[in-house]
Amino acid sequence: GRMFAQVLIERSAAKVYAAARNPDSIDLPGVVPLRLDVTDALQVAEAARQCGDITLLINNAGIFRTGTLDADDAVAVAREQMNTNYFGVLAMCHAFAPLLAANGGGAIANMLSALSWATLPGTGAYSASKSAAGALTNDIRQTLAAQGTQVLGIHAGYIDTDMVANVSAPKSSPRQVVMQTLDALEADASEVLVDDISREVKHALTSTPPAFRVA
Repeated sequence: GRMFAQVLIERSAAKVYAAARNPDSIDLPGVVPLRLDVTDALQVAEAARQCGDITLLINNAGIFRTGTLDADDAVAVAREQMNTNYFGVLAMCHAFAPLLAANGGGAIANMLSALSWATLPGTGAYSASKSAAGALTNDIRQTLAAQGTQVLGIHAGYIDTDMVANVSAPKSSPRQVVMQTLDALEADASEVLVDDISREVKHALTSTPPAFRVA
């Protein structure tokens, strides 16, 4: 999220809003800080009220929790991730779509994941939440086409952020992800695969037999 704000400033965006649960944690010069928990309906509504001039909404908020079906907290872990990764995106799109329409259409970019197409041991609930967000992204693209809003789905493997600091796997740099995303928006794309992992996973879906499926 910080890198999105930083690069938008570098690209001379007229105004950049940066949202966090604790706006005091936002120390990037040149941005307008907002208090926002995407699972809090009142905070979503207040953020929309403050951002009347918005032309680009980047839904980057997300959480990653591992767990398995046989764990005592399996349902709670799944619900927590769905609340942020799916319902949070839905709430933001619902609140901000009218503002984008009023400002000429604009664009929405939703941070998805290569794990929306596949699961790894322990990622089932996370993958389900990102799969749901992917379906939502396709739906809002169709729904908002009439008002001229571009909707971009961003697919990535692991990105080198605090969220996956404990994951020992290849990671993309945040700047690389942001630059490719903004380039895709400028190209009026509907989807961007920002790293080798996302491209390989999507390609593997059409293999015979299908990859990532256990008989």
